Amino acid sequence: MQKKSLETFLYSVGGVIAMALILVAVNIIAGGLRQRVDLTKEKAYTLSAGTRAILTRLDTPVKIRFYCSQSADTSPDTVFLKSYARKVEDLLNEYKQAGKGKIILEKYDPKPDSDAEDSARLDGVEGLPLPSGEKFYLGLAVSLLDAKQSVPFLQPNRERLLEYDLSRAITRVETSEKPVVGVMSALPVFGMPSNPMMAQMGQRGQPAWALITELQSDFTVKRVDITTDKIDPEIKVLIVIHPKDITDGTQFAIDQFVLRGGKLLAFLDANSLIESRNQQNPMMAQMGGGGSNLDKLLKAWGVSFENTKVVADVNFQMEVGGRNGQPTQQPTWLSITAEGIDTNDVVTSQIDNIWYFAGGVFSGTPAAGLKETVLLRSTANSKLVDGMMANLSPESALKDFKASGTEYALAIRLAGKFKTAFPDGKPAEKKAEDKKDSEPKPDASKPDESLKEGKTESTVILVGDADMIHDSFSVQEMQTPIGNLRQPLNGNLNFAQNSVEQLAGDNNLIGVRSRATLNRPFTRIKKLEAQADERFRGKVQELEASLAETQQRLNELQKNKDKNQRFILSPEQQAELEKFRKKEAEARTVLKKTQKDLRREVDQLQTRVKWWNIFAVPLAVTACGILLAVYKRKLTAAK
Repeated sequence: MQKKSLETFLYSVGGVIAMALILVAVNIIAGGLRQRVDLTKEKAYTLSAGTRAILTRLDTPVKIRFYCSQSADTSPDTVFLKSYARKVEDLLNEYKQAGKGKIILEKYDPKPDSDAEDSARLDGVEGLPLPSGEKFYLGLAVSLLDAKQSVPFLQPNRERLLEYDLSRAITRVETSEKPVVGVMSALPVFGMPSNPMMAQMGQRGQPAWALITELQSDFTVKRVDITTDKIDPEIKVLIVIHPKDITDGTQFAIDQFVLRGGKLLAFLDANSLIESRNQQNPMMAQMGGGGSNLDKLLKAWGVSFENTKVVADVNFQMEVGGRNGQPTQQPTWLSITAEGIDTNDVVTSQIDNIWYFAGGVFSGTPAAGLKETVLLRSTANSKLVDGMMANLSPESALKDFKASGTEYALAIRLAGKFKTAFPDGKPAEKKAEDKKDSEPKPDASKPDESLKEGKTESTVILVGDADMIHDSFSVQEMQTPIGNLRQPLNGNLNFAQNSVEQLAGDNNLIGVRSRATLNRPFTRIKKLEAQADERFRGKVQELEASLAETQQRLNELQKNKDKNQRFILSPEQQAELEKFRKKEAEARTVLKKTQKDLRREVDQLQTRVKWWNIFAVPLAVTACGILLAVYKRKLTAAK
């Protein structure tokens, strides 16, 4: 008996030890393989296909020197930064594994007065000053032969852009020269220096737009004057932003640029909110700055742009702060979800939220030889409204709202061989009668050397809103110990950068960048609110019609009264007023009930989603446990 007990004990201990050894071996093997399961919807912890494509095409090893102050004193700041550094290190290890020998990863701890700190300085990696007086290093340098790209400090606030920053650095050391991108705009997109007098009062100038700053990291960006008559041949992609009152001469320059193979990205606008901010008159600023167009070019391409009216869409309408801080529905400010985005195009496939502010729409049939792709569109529950009135009073856009049933094109791409919009050659700058006698007259015998048709196929992307790429509507600024940081509010800048990246010829970074801003809106709730708004509008219109009818009846009764009794209500007038009050009370009761029902329906939906999120996993685990227990019981019963 004792012998059997001893054997049982030894077998148990041996089994436990064997199981422990197996677990340790499995952990060691699994740790070496570095295989992980990413259960996030957007695959936030898995290298994107774009990054893997960039790593696959490497033919020369790329060295990444990662600097992190591991030995820094423990404080709340350093604990947070070290935690983020571990995430960076994990991602770098993923790059090393996916690079299959083409990524060499070196890790350094830049202690004070050490060789590692000197190396960090030489690589352009900067230390963040801590309250203790120390510097915390968290940056990296990517090098390929003589080319080097540095990320001076890896901002935790750019965690969602971390993979993009790393992949971009690798692509930059691959190429010897950056593509040249030209930017043409009447708006201060490159910033404005401060006025010396205003600087003395503490006011600073305007910085460059975030889009320009981001583009300067990827391309050589050149400023192009809005009145130019020729585009620099070095420019590969031209960005035109709100070309209001653009001259025929400048349109001719853009025309010739496209015909010789240049790529164009144009942000037009039907009612520029950014331009209006420069207005001294507050009323004019509220009304908007008017529209812009490329009328000559669009006409030749078979496209027209509505720059006097803006699109209102009750399915995409945004809720903004109104009077006294009360939320107000702004139907001309659109939050475009996947329903209005072309998810099959590389530029927009991984963007699920675009904000569109009082923008216009495109229509027409592209000219022969051109292919049109609609990148952004409204829903059929939309219509065109007057932009200025909609800015002054958002409610006016919903008054008498009746959906057009048309899905308006908000951003399109034209591709193919373009034909000139100026068949007679370069337009004259001045009329003959306006020229001075002293000015030399053009040589009529000089042949027209302008292009009439594209030498090769080209691409033009047209967007109906320019406000969407301004900092106020695309990024959020945050104050940090190392200066201002900008975080994306939506996919607007991603859309603009993706467009430039595609036009410049490299699509691999598009899929990487687009993962930074993923949005999961309650689309069902949006539709419920749109349906309720439609019901509200019907009740309000009935109430207003009843009021107008009653007022007309009262006026008629007033005309028939004696002059001496103008200010005394007759029995007929009193009856009409009483009738109206009853109708008004009934209508308001119905409106309140409808609103209450909507709120209840939305709350119930949100509650169901919340409880599903809480209990879905426990219920799944419990169900698996029950099934396993039943299965084991059947096996035991079979024995």
